Amino acid sequence: MRTSRISRDTSRILAASRTLRQTRSGANPPVHDPSESELSSVPSDAGSDGEFATPQPKRRKTTRETPVKVKHEINEVSLTSITSPKKEAKPKKARRVPAKKINGADGSVKIEPPPNWEQIYALTREMRNENLAPVDTMGCESLADKQRSPRDQRFQTLIALMLSSQTKDTVTAVAMRGMQERMPGGFNLESVLALEPTELNGMINKVGFHNLKTKYIKQTALILRDKFNSDIPDTIEGLVSLPGVGPKMAYLTMSAAWGKDEGIGVDVHVHRITNLWGWHKTQNPEQTRAALESWLPRDKWHDINNLLVGFGQTICLPVGRKCGDCKLSERGLCPSAVVGAKKKVKKEVVVKTDPEEEAVVKEKVVVAKIEEIKAEDVDVAVGDIEDIGQAPSKRASRSKN
Repeated sequence: MRTSRISRDTSRILAASRTLRQTRSGANPPVHDPSESELSSVPSDAGSDGEFATPQPKRRKTTRETPVKVKHEINEVSLTSITSPKKEAKPKKARRVPAKKINGADGSVKIEPPPNWEQIYALTREMRNENLAPVDTMGCESLADKQRSPRDQRFQTLIALMLSSQTKDTVTAVAMRGMQERMPGGFNLESVLALEPTELNGMINKVGFHNLKTKYIKQTALILRDKFNSDIPDTIEGLVSLPGVGPKMAYLTMSAAWGKDEGIGVDVHVHRITNLWGWHKTQNPEQTRAALESWLPRDKWHDINNLLVGFGQTICLPVGRKCGDCKLSERGLCPSAVVGAKKKVKKEVVVKTDPEEEAVVKEKVVVAKIEEIKAEDVDVAVGDIEDIGQAPSKRASRSKN
């Protein structure tokens, strides 16, 4: 009786254990090892004596993350399609294309102007309008006293042009102003005749060759009184007959004093710059005048002198031309353009903030611009048009101590 009761209790405990195992195995199904046979009927939790042991804790199954798909893209680029950084295209240097002489079938001769002269002229005028030059405010045409009579203004214009030879406009303007203010009786022909040569020389002693110009002015005053009715001549022939007056001075006087454009006044700036442009290849200003007058429109005969004198004073200087600032050089229109090379120079600078502290050496990069100056611009001093026929003077070289 007692044995059967124990047997029933044991059967109930075994049944409850089986139910519990099935419930747990349903919630966490066991991971089968592929190496074990599926036909094995021996439970893993059975002991060696056939009795069931306490079940071991199950390992938590780790959830595997979804593998990331990596897409590899290959972009094939041809080497020929890769463009290198573009550099600023430098304009090609202009060729010298002077005016051409064309002989017609009927024996006539026609001068064909340089092909790009109008573009060069327009750009030069544009630069002149942007840069004020001494000739614009102190040129010989503007130095006469506007309060005087027309005859006195013409005389003052002639004297200003005579003083301007081999002299800067600034110096000429100061000398003219001194004569207008200090000359007894006002600046006119009669006052010059009454002055002693020493007094006149003292008024113009700042201009170049003032001793020779004093002599020329006194002689000119006498000729004007005796031969031209105390006025200046109104012809080129009459003007060049005066002492110290050459063709350039005569044409400028005709234009400024009488308003007649009989020819082009070619000074050193006009002669030099037009040759640099390659418009012609002339040896002296008189040849340049003849070459220009053969094709340049007459309405520009008066303007070209002021244009190129101011251009030669501001940008196209006789020595050290500023080709880097010239629009003609920028656009490749000037065959004589010389642009200075830039070179980086490293300099070490010692900086000391406190006398007790150690000096700090800093490296500084300085960009130096090396200007190229042609030898012909320095060695020979170009004379004025009145010096035609004389040997060019050499610049005296400075002695090195």
